[in-house]
Amino acid sequence: MKKVLYSGAGLLVIALLFLAFNLLSGLAFTGARLDLTQQKLYTITEGTKKILGSIDEPINLYFFYSDKGTKELVSLRNYAKRVEELLKAYERQAGGKIRLHIIDPQPFSEEEDKAAEFGLQAVPLSQGGDSLYFGLAGTNALDNTEVIPFFQPDHEEFLEYDLSRLIQGLAHPQRPVVGLLSTLPMNGGFDMQTQQPSPPWMVLEEIRQQFDLKSIKADADEIPREISVLLLVHPKHLPQQTLYAIDQFVLRGGKLLVFVDPYSEADKASPMAALEGGGDQASDLEPLFQAWGLRLLPGKVLGDGTYAMSVSMGQGQRSAHHPGWLNLDAKALDASDVSTAGLNNLTVATAGILEPLAGAKTRFTPLIRSSAYAMPFDAQRFASLRDPGELMGLLKPTGERYALAARIQGPARSAYPNGIEGRKDGLPGADNINVIAVADSDLLSDRMWVQVQDFYGQRLPQPWADNASFVINALDNLAGSDALISVRSRGRFSRPFSVVDELQRQAEANFREKADALKQRLADTEQKLAALQNPDPGKTQELTLEQQGALQQYIQERVRIRKELRDVQFQLNADIDALGRKLKLINIVLVPSLLTLGVLVLWWWRRRRQA
Repeated sequence: MKKVLYSGAGLLVIALLFLAFNLLSGLAFTGARLDLTQQKLYTITEGTKKILGSIDEPINLYFFYSDKGTKELVSLRNYAKRVEELLKAYERQAGGKIRLHIIDPQPFSEEEDKAAEFGLQAVPLSQGGDSLYFGLAGTNALDNTEVIPFFQPDHEEFLEYDLSRLIQGLAHPQRPVVGLLSTLPMNGGFDMQTQQPSPPWMVLEEIRQQFDLKSIKADADEIPREISVLLLVHPKHLPQQTLYAIDQFVLRGGKLLVFVDPYSEADKASPMAALEGGGDQASDLEPLFQAWGLRLLPGKVLGDGTYAMSVSMGQGQRSAHHPGWLNLDAKALDASDVSTAGLNNLTVATAGILEPLAGAKTRFTPLIRSSAYAMPFDAQRFASLRDPGELMGLLKPTGERYALAARIQGPARSAYPNGIEGRKDGLPGADNINVIAVADSDLLSDRMWVQVQDFYGQRLPQPWADNASFVINALDNLAGSDALISVRSRGRFSRPFSVVDELQRQAEANFREKADALKQRLADTEQKLAALQNPDPGKTQELTLEQQGALQQYIQERVRIRKELRDVQFQLNADIDALGRKLKLINIVLVPSLLTLGVLVLWWWRRRRQA
């Protein structure tokens, strides 16, 4: 038997059996997958599975990717492979309800025309050369179309969310209905200061482009069933029946985006109310917040020295930093949440502070936070504030980062467990609620984020902050199903070499310090050389023996410093190269040696056992 196995015919039979096994396994186990990545990047979430299970009519997905044009772009090709693998996983999970078409659009082809017809973005690979397509288009039985124009590599952690959102938009194509309940004149009104009619706030124009916006009265006793998301702005002095209606709306699965405010500058309160401390310009949702496990810190406005905006004190006067008016950069925003990811800056005015309550069953996830150089101020200070610089002098940072906005999810009870008068049949609680709370209403007003120009009767917005984008992102996220909200961010495909990165940072720090010192020494030496070689440009002067000796010494010093500078620069990657040599030694020598030793020990043990 052994002779047959070791003969040429036996080896040929083994090779054929091996090929047959690969072919059969490839056919029989095409759907089998083993995801060994740390963040399970190739395993779709339960939320996505629910969305795919809700598809009634077939959906066609067209993945346009210029494969031939990206042979030199290794990182982009790797990302494209992940997108393709995830799309194939969607196709398998959907059970025939998704048909995936992978298209490589060649220049001047029908496929390229189809990509352009869908509205996909074509990125030029070179000046005057071919274009790169890397996007997705989807259609349903009603010829509705959803498009991802280009898969941005820096948006990779939201890849599954973007795909699931596109699928849900095709499976349920009707526009979400957003209900607006506000005590501020967001739909326009009459400005008492200018004695002129005021136009609707531009943020509402942005919302109407993507949602069906319907107004709700401030004394409503029920939120209509058709409302997907309730946009609640500055809920000041709402009657009990309206609070109960909001409570029941959230408990029955409605989504809520609420803007409360300890001191709303957009609320044009009477001068008398302002003199009394500005309390009439505050809003809260205290009974509902308490039931949901959070609170707005009463009577407190957040002051932040790091993000304080520079404001003008008047024509011809100096400017001052206002710790209550904040220009928040990306570091203040949660990059892992779809509502704030990708935003560059938000501006707020006299914002409040949100806190989770002890023992709450809901999850309190901060979306917008202050810097550590912040503290709470009494709201009444801003009622008669003349010089914001005074507050900067009083700012004593606590070292704590305060939450200006938060996402609240999880089980919650009703704020009115026994109902209200005349209504006793409400829900006592819910297993999961979805609420985004923001402690400022001024960020919605035009003056805080946009400059509006009148172009022949048409209002053209020129935003200088991302306030509207934050609102649209939050509404878009909340308007999706609970399954889509649960997807959110997953993580990145690329895994950085953290050890190598740390070595490189340390080496660069050491290199900069030594290089700066050597460059300074080199500059001093060359300056002394220049002074000796030509002390007076207008005269010819012979150097003394002492000066000639000093000149040679400086020349040698310059050569020595330059050599040290080259050595330091060489050492920049020395530790990284040493680590690479160790890894090569382990992979090329140590691991094969251990495997060989293990095989020899096993062979010796079996021989001894047979003997």
